Amino acid sequence: MVTLLRPFLHDRFLHLLILTGLILAFFVPFSPSQLPAAVDWPTIVTLCGLLMLTKGIEASGYFDVLGRRLVQRFHRQRSLALFLVAAAALLSTFLTNDVALFILVPLTLSLRRFSALPIARLIIFEALAVNAGSLLTPVGNPQNILMWRHGDAGFLGFIWQMLPLAAVLVASLLLLTLFCFSRKKIELAAQSAVPSWQRPLMIASVVLYGIFIVALELNLALWGLLAIFAVFLLMARRILLSIDWSLLAVFIVMFIDVYLLTRLPALQVSLHHLSQLSAMGQYLLAIGLSQIISNVPATILLLSSLPATTLMAWAVNIGGFGLLPGSLANLIALRMAKDRRIWWQFHCYSVPLLMWALLLGWGMLRMLKAI
Repeated sequence: MVTLLRPFLHDRFLHLLILTGLILAFFVPFSPSQLPAAVDWPTIVTLCGLLMLTKGIEASGYFDVLGRRLVQRFHRQRSLALFLVAAAALLSTFLTNDVALFILVPLTLSLRRFSALPIARLIIFEALAVNAGSLLTPVGNPQNILMWRHGDAGFLGFIWQMLPLAAVLVASLLLLTLFCFSRKKIELAAQSAVPSWQRPLMIASVVLYGIFIVALELNLALWGLLAIFAVFLLMARRILLSIDWSLLAVFIVMFIDVYLLTRLPALQVSLHHLSQLSAMGQYLLAIGLSQIISNVPATILLLSSLPATTLMAWAVNIGGFGLLPGSLANLIALRMAKDRRIWWQFHCYSVPLLMWALLLGWGMLRMLKAI
């Protein structure tokens, strides 16, 4: 019981979100019975399943084996960083940004067992890479799914309209990686024995991963989650105790806070005037609003008053950079890192990248005449 409660008691971000919700509750007309509907439960179920599966693979020890192979394959920090950043961007285009992080961040954390590497910086760049890579396809992230379903472009048409921004941002991030990681040789730590791993647990986790992805596609996520829980309860129940359950609480409270925020009377009045904003006004609003309430809720809010144009699709994706709340993927990556310093280090890279993406995106939109 103490193990389960400890993350909740020490999670300062969760405490801040709860305090924010309590303050908003004094200014917003609502009924407590409305709050459960404010939570995107399919997202919570998905996140819960991925947390368990990732912890299962991590507990099997296979990430240690794969991490050892990586540091033996790449001899320079820069080449390893370029590989991980490119992998994050590529995986996020078809596995979604969250799934890409659940694969790469634990793998990256395992690298510190074999060499002294800038792990925190690698995880920051992976978070930035999934934001850049996932914007390419309709299934790369939740905001694209919303934009795709509300817009007129088909699957390939959506990719075509997002391709210029995705290409330039991924290229910019790879160039930034070249400057931010040195060509210093990776020195392997003294470790003669090959890391051991639990094959049955690894195989079970991978099989369950595939089953869960299929269950998500068939809208049977809850049944997939129950299957994962049952298998781990029988094979390795310790995994269920070591999961960061407070991360789920953070997402639940965040959804409630966003719901209360959007019901502020002043904000409700402002929504009626969104269509009167200029193209630049809509562009800046989508990016700015994403910094406060995250780009997925911002997309939901803006689509109630504005069409799903290329401008809006670019803006909400650019809004994933910058401040931590800009994208839920940022929160997932930094929470998995379990390093207090990474929270402020992240903004040293993400905020300048937001400014670059904002200016670059607007210039490209004008050139492409999509405004």
